[in-house]
Amino acid sequence: MHPAALPDAALLAECDETRTRRSGPGGQHRNKVETAVILAHRPTGITAEASERRSQAENRRVALGRLRLTLALGHRLPPDPAGPSALWKQRTATGRIVVATDHADYPVLVAEALDQLAAAGYEITPAAEALGVSGSQLVRLFRREPAAWTSLRQARAATGLPPLH
Repeated sequence: MHPAALPDAALLAECDETRTRRSGPGGQHRNKVETAVILAHRPTGITAEASERRSQAENRRVALGRLRLTLALGHRLPPDPAGPSALWKQRTATGRIVVATDHADYPVLVAEALDQLAAAGYEITPAAEALGVSGSQLVRLFRREPAAWTSLRQARAATGLPPLH
């Protein structure tokens, strides 16, 4: 299982959490209390942080979401030989990838798609066929989130493939 797919409690258990202060708007509360949260995923060394909220709990939630996306973009696993996951099949039952970028499933789907793309040498068509969607649907999944789009374009460029537009 990709770490981006772990439940919140399990993912947090694999992380070291640091709390600190950050400058910026928020008044005295923000400047005197350690509300910024930095999560470091021990198995991969990938980190994420949030400091824009006044609440430590809110910043932890935001940092966890950022960590999921960063893990999805930066940590590759071989694709499951049994085919797409149950979540992927559920989210693509209509032939379209149905998920909002701010939903907890988005990083999980991006991780699965990137794992399949990596196995296919970042060629869109074979990866899309393996995932049971069209190439345009697969590209659209990445275009929705600037960090995901940049990651895909950089991976393709690194393998010598032409850029996606």
